[in-house]
Amino acid sequence: MEQNIKKGNPFALIPLLTFLVSYLAISIITGDFYKMPATVAFLLASIVAVAMNTKVSIKEKINIYAKGMGHSDIMMMTLIFLLAGAFGKVSNTMGAIDSTVNLGLTFLPSNILIAGLFVIACFISISVGTSVGTIVAIAPIAVNIAEKTGMPVGIGLGAVIGGAMFGDNLSMISDTTIAAARTQGAEMKDKFRANIKIALPAALITIAIYLVTTSDISLDLSGTYEYSFIKVLPYIVVLIAALAGLNVFIVLIVGTLLSGVIGIYLGSFDIWGLIAATSDGFLSMADTIILCLMIGGVVALTHFNGGIDYVIYSITKRIKNERGGELGIALLIILIDMCTANNTIAIIIGGPIAKEISTKYKIEPKRAASILDTFSCFTQGLIPYGAQILVAVGVAKVITPLGIIQYLYYPFILGICALAYIFLMKRDKGISN
Repeated sequence: MEQNIKKGNPFALIPLLTFLVSYLAISIITGDFYKMPATVAFLLASIVAVAMNTKVSIKEKINIYAKGMGHSDIMMMTLIFLLAGAFGKVSNTMGAIDSTVNLGLTFLPSNILIAGLFVIACFISISVGTSVGTIVAIAPIAVNIAEKTGMPVGIGLGAVIGGAMFGDNLSMISDTTIAAARTQGAEMKDKFRANIKIALPAALITIAIYLVTTSDISLDLSGTYEYSFIKVLPYIVVLIAALAGLNVFIVLIVGTLLSGVIGIYLGSFDIWGLIAATSDGFLSMADTIILCLMIGGVVALTHFNGGIDYVIYSITKRIKNERGGELGIALLIILIDMCTANNTIAIIIGGPIAKEISTKYKIEPKRAASILDTFSCFTQGLIPYGAQILVAVGVAKVITPLGIIQYLYYPFILGICALAYIFLMKRDKGISN
């Protein structure tokens, strides 16, 4: 296998290093994560990427960059972002978020609000299949709970992001799940069964931690909280529609239209108000979409110049056995995801190499797919420049990524459970790839 893998070029990683230095280092030095917008940092990385490799014309490099921006997966995510933004804004304008928050405040004991928020995010994300869409829809609820209870907003956002990554790792309609299963030649149902052995224990442990860590927080839940079940209906319909197997685009469109109809019926807005809310929802995702487009371009040039090949070679040359192969797949996807800041793209890039590793070391396709997906979600849920944390920060507007990461219990526990799966879970013998 080693002879089929290009050694690559470590210098091709300079654009990604440029981003990390300009974004993370400056933010840490200044103590302000708003000093250097991620979009500007990736613009600098883009300039460096295009300037490198003088053997190729500027025109060709820009063409490669543009093709990376227009990758079908990038475009799919852009559509999801737009629809998720519209659903979140229309639902919010209609009053769905306030009703959902008040419903929770009315019926949930104060010491299990955050654990309940985590569970809600788990169900929604596994239903709609998108972690970012879940965060856009549920993060405002966490912010509102923090405002009404005095609880640190980071705890609520950490629970939402954790729950969102739970579904992203398990949902049958998640792009990461689909990519992981397809690249490894695994059946979706088999991959789900392998994944649930990792994700469910991690989720249960996380719930227990939130119950313990928030039980003694003093919350002021006195007063009457008004809610309307009809305003909560869009979330319920979205959940049921997704569980029924509807495409994520259809699910989000149905949710947006239902929120619009309810809003008009209740007088929350008229048809023009609905149109304005939809447009505002689109625009609210502008920074995230721009960031994803530039990431696609930079990754395409990094790949073209051999940067991704270098990362892959550095890992695979050290593999010696089946367990080592599984750890190699895990490390491979962690590093690629750290470089790309997008777990779906990371799986698409690393998937074929992971398949080579699993074939050589006779790793079951479902195990390879599960490890690939789980460790990508572990990484994506923790990197401060990933879309999930950036979207949550954008929704809250009162917190930095580091203010959330300290409460991100689920991704950390997921990583531990995934390692336990590799070292302790019995492998089926006699099954080849």
